[in-house]
Amino acid sequence: MPQKGIVTYGLSNNRQAPMRGSFQMAIFNTFRRTQNQVLYWAIPLLLAYEGMQWAIERNEYLNSKEGRAEFGE
Repeated sequence: MPQKGIVTYGLSNNRQAPMRGSFQMAIFNTFRRTQNQVLYWAIPLLLAYEGMQWAIERNEYLNSKEGRAEFGE
């Protein structure tokens, strides 16, 4: 028969060290999530960069002597 009036308490490992291993898990979790999501943001970023480069080169050409002679009035 269990004894009455005796109370025992225990503490879980999470309560003793709640931040144990969180930095290491954050590194691996960030790498895993980035690896899974890279195609969703890398392709639009690359397309936007290429479009911006084209626009800069086109603007420089249109404002050059050759561009003004070709398209200017």
